[in-house]
Amino acid sequence: MGPKDIRVKICGLSESAHIDAAVAAGATYVGFVFFPKSPRNVSIQQARSLAAAVPPGVAKVALVVNADDALLDQIVAAVPLDMLQLHGSETPERVAEVKARYGLPVMKAVGVADESDLPQLVEYGRVVDQLLVDAKPPKGADLPGGNGLSFDWRLIANRRWPVPWMLAGGLTPENVALAIQMTGAKQVDVSSGVESAPGVKDPDLIAKLIAAAKG
Repeated sequence: MGPKDIRVKICGLSESAHIDAAVAAGATYVGFVFFPKSPRNVSIQQARSLAAAVPPGVAKVALVVNADDALLDQIVAAVPLDMLQLHGSETPERVAEVKARYGLPVMKAVGVADESDLPQLVEYGRVVDQLLVDAKPPKGADLPGGNGLSFDWRLIANRRWPVPWMLAGGLTPENVALAIQMTGAKQVDVSSGVESAPGVKDPDLIAKLIAAAKG
């Protein structure tokens, strides 16, 4: 697989130096987390200044969890975005509402633990622009993602959905090439796998992961 085939999203960025590292290493997307419980949470003002430093051609994604219109209005008005990522328990109807209201592409995260979770991917695939196939968080977890967990990649090996999709959940520089090989993913999303501590990105790990993903 050639370097151009795999797109990498580095999510949960909160420092301009780490955005620079992601961009320099070849990331296609950078993600900002708007979720107070997350160690990667940023304020709208922080995200605005971080987004301003992202060069053209790299997509800026806002991750929100069950956000209401009031919060989304504030984010979209202040931060120059290319995509919204819904990472909570938003219904397909809510996804369609968000798309219609903001006119931005929407990606929906769907947690997978076993075969019974796969039909949801088909359901959401009818209303979203992209799917994020993530590991389902453990029961009682504070965070809907970024837990450093993976799922059995064989569950989605070579499956196809109506829209482009991205693989997430427990990806690291050591396992990302295998994950891509096993699932046929063309896009991967990484947060905790390139951190030296929760919420602290490591430029070396970012570079290693993107190099490993692009093979």
